[in-house]
Amino acid sequence: MSKGTLFDKVWDLHTVGTLPSGLTQLFIGLHLIHEVTSPQAFAMLRERGLKVLFPQRTVATVDHIVPTENQARPFADSVAEAMIQALEQNCQENNLTFYNIGSGNQGIVHVIAPELGLTQPGMTIACGDSHTSSHGAFGAIAFGIGTSQVRDVLASQTLALSKLKVCKIEVNGNLKPGVYAKDVILHVIRTLGVKGGVGYAYEFAGTTFEQMNMEERMTVCNMAIEGGARCGYVNPDQVTYDYLQGRDFAPKGADWDQAVAWWNSIKSDADAEYDNVIVFNAAEIPPTVTWGITPGQGIGVNQFIPKPEELPEEDRFIAEEAYRYMDLLPGQPIKGTKIDVCFIGSCTNGRLSDLREAAKIAQGRRVAEGIKAFVVPGSERVKQAAEAEGLDKIFEAAGFEWREPGCSMCLAMNPDKLQGRQISASSSNRNFKGRQGSASGRTLLMSPAMVATAAITGEVSDVRDLL
Repeated sequence: MSKGTLFDKVWDLHTVGTLPSGLTQLFIGLHLIHEVTSPQAFAMLRERGLKVLFPQRTVATVDHIVPTENQARPFADSVAEAMIQALEQNCQENNLTFYNIGSGNQGIVHVIAPELGLTQPGMTIACGDSHTSSHGAFGAIAFGIGTSQVRDVLASQTLALSKLKVCKIEVNGNLKPGVYAKDVILHVIRTLGVKGGVGYAYEFAGTTFEQMNMEERMTVCNMAIEGGARCGYVNPDQVTYDYLQGRDFAPKGADWDQAVAWWNSIKSDADAEYDNVIVFNAAEIPPTVTWGITPGQGIGVNQFIPKPEELPEEDRFIAEEAYRYMDLLPGQPIKGTKIDVCFIGSCTNGRLSDLREAAKIAQGRRVAEGIKAFVVPGSERVKQAAEAEGLDKIFEAAGFEWREPGCSMCLAMNPDKLQGRQISASSSNRNFKGRQGSASGRTLLMSPAMVATAAITGEVSDVRDLL
């Protein structure tokens, strides 16, 4: 088993005890909730006559079901309105902090917690959402959990979990122009598979990650779950501290210096032992696009959709299913695939730096005729900052729609949905069947700059041709 890693240190520091089953009872420092997975959990508490044990450790926002065009209340969708009302009531009854629409701090849960400074190194963080692994970018151990576990955290501030093994994913060197953090994680998942991380925490290390800003690191950790890992993290460093300093909930004054000293102490030791180590060369990573129905079915933008005989035998069945569903042929180039909808946003790529990179492509150009292209900031703060820089004007001048914050078409639990067999270029994290709101809709995952490129050209294209 691993030894001396950040994961081991944080796990041990938060262990309350070992249960008779052998599971660890782990204390959760920060619990994030939203409107989708929390109503049933609160109902379970009420049925048992229980209260939230540590209300100050739970923070709520609304993100999945909020419309991004018209956010006037009541929402046009009565189910969405009922869900936000339930969250408002549950937060009020349990004295929980709730960042509602119009608060200035509402947004996707994995965007607002870091930007508020709630997410900090050495924490254990849980949320009823798969992509909670995003917070690992700060050197936190962050888990996505199910509704019954949301109940457990509300009631006890602990979770019963099996300790994970630790796999070090080391990427070294400089990324080439037109290659972004999204391409790095798509390349890792493509190489190791969607089950490669099962039973593991991924530690992302190496000079490539050291050079990334915090938002790029969040993109990578966000999709660790898509590679099968339970969580992913990056050791904290000066980049982390520079991002956190001065934020709303970050330590202040002498507490800051003390916090940084402690954060430095929990980094993985130089001689830490790992259960596995896998090394990548950044220079070999191309702009990457998914062609199939799992995030592991990705290829370089100038490559060809793999033929069954080129794949490992265990991957051929899902590949055959993907060919049929996506209406793509083995051996055909992904470049030139026609696109209907282009979506820039999500907890993976809806932050300010993502919008900046997409705006560089959009500036002075026009969205191709017949393409629906829209940009959804990850939070109210991101929207405000982007508008202060004039990014909204660049997008609108190019023919993109500029929307209000929310999860939007990432999972389409709101009005933003694909129609019929439409095919989307998306900066989100999942390309499962029906993921974007249509039972037959198709999704190609790529970086925000690549989505903007597809919007301009009307097809999958190489961003490097427009840089």
